Amino acid sequence: MPSPRLATRAVILHEDRLLLVNAWRDARSDLWCAPGGGAEPHASLPDNLIREVFEETGLSIAVGAPCLVNEFHDPKGRFHQVEVFFRATITAGAISDHWKDPEGIVHTRRFFTRAEVAALRLKPSSLPEIAWGAGFTYDPLEPIQR
Repeated sequence: MPSPRLATRAVILHEDRLLLVNAWRDARSDLWCAPGGGAEPHASLPDNLIREVFEETGLSIAVGAPCLVNEFHDPKGRFHQVEVFFRATITAGAISDHWKDPEGIVHTRRFFTRAEVAALRLKPSSLPEIAWGAGFTYDPLEPIQR
C-alpha cells in the first residue's frame, strides 16, 4: 500500500475574512478548502506552502506556526492524505478573478466572513474553529468528501 500523501494548507485571515479555494476541476463540487497542496521532496513544508498558495491565488505569504494536522482517506480506495495547516499572512498581491491556477485545479478563490463560512461545505469541517481560534488541533482520519 502506498504511503500517505503529505500536503500543506494555509489558514489566512485578512480583515477578519478567511481565504478559501474551490479546488475541483470543472467546478464539480461545492466543497471549499484552505489554499495549499502536495509537498514536493527536498523542500520544507513552509516553502511548499508558499509555492502552492502563489500558484492557486497569486498571493505571496509569510508562513507562521502550524495550527492543525488533518487526515482524510478514501475508505474504498488507496488514497490517504495528511495535511499540515499553517497560519499565514499576506505579504504581497491581491485576489483577482483573472488569476489562473497553472494546474487548472483551483477555479475560484475568495475571502469569506465568519457568517458566510458557516453556510459552506468545508474540508475539514473544523476549519472555522481553527481559523478564528488559537492553538493547535489534530483532526482524526475522516472519509474523503466529494
